[in-house]
Amino acid sequence: MPQQKSIAQQVENSVAAIKSAHKGEFPKVALILGSGLGAFGDNMTPGTIISYDDIPDFPQPTVKGHAGRLLIGKVGKTALLCMQGRMHLYEGHPAEKLAIPIRTFKKLGIEKLIITNAAGSLHRDMPAGSIMCIDDHVNMSGHNPLIGPNDDTVGPRFFDMTEAYDPEMRRRLTSSAEELGIPLHNGVYVQLAGPNFETPAEIRMLGKLGIDAVGMSTVQETLIARHAGIDVVGLSLITNLGAGLSPTPLSHEETLSEAEKAYGNISRLLVHFIDGFSL
Repeated sequence: MPQQKSIAQQVENSVAAIKSAHKGEFPKVALILGSGLGAFGDNMTPGTIISYDDIPDFPQPTVKGHAGRLLIGKVGKTALLCMQGRMHLYEGHPAEKLAIPIRTFKKLGIEKLIITNAAGSLHRDMPAGSIMCIDDHVNMSGHNPLIGPNDDTVGPRFFDMTEAYDPEMRRRLTSSAEELGIPLHNGVYVQLAGPNFETPAEIRMLGKLGIDAVGMSTVQETLIARHAGIDVVGLSLITNLGAGLSPTPLSHEETLSEAEKAYGNISRLLVHFIDGFSL
């Protein structure tokens, strides 16, 4: 029986494949696009497009709205590496496998990571179409991708999460929103494992815990990035009110539909914010 490859070996394989496909310099900034936000890739100056299928050991997304392509190009004057589609725990990926894309980015020279997601709101005054800057998070997924032997070449066994989301990037994001006249909420995001949406009782509990938005991604990626010393900023596109607050049953179709409706504002905000890295 062949010996299973370590995460470090899988990262090296992914790095080699990406370097083979892209011969130019690599960006310092990366973006992960959440559900319904894949069209943002159209804002990029064309560059290299790599299917996840062509990257050995790269976890493959299986959810509608996640194309599964790596884009390397520019937004304005800023070089950008963009994940057009992400992987989730509920697809069956072991938590540690989610480290492969982020650690691959680190090896390619990424220093700043922008993570976006579609999320449910716990506040009626933050309805579908709202945008929330993530100030902090709570991990209620039941998983941590860093459990197991630590790779000391990536980061320390124990690391600080006091400022999981970089204060300076959050300030810049707020300034971008103000300059564009786009309302921007701030709050705490929680990741649950999914794939089911939450029950009304769970939403009531989360509200009492001080949670503002709920989803099924982002926290794992943030943990991996911060462990590797990558600065993170997070944005939630609110696509629905949580169960018990919404008058209609929740569905993934609603998530994609509401994301499409609100796409204009978050797209404009991301373009302005990302272009600012070139200043």
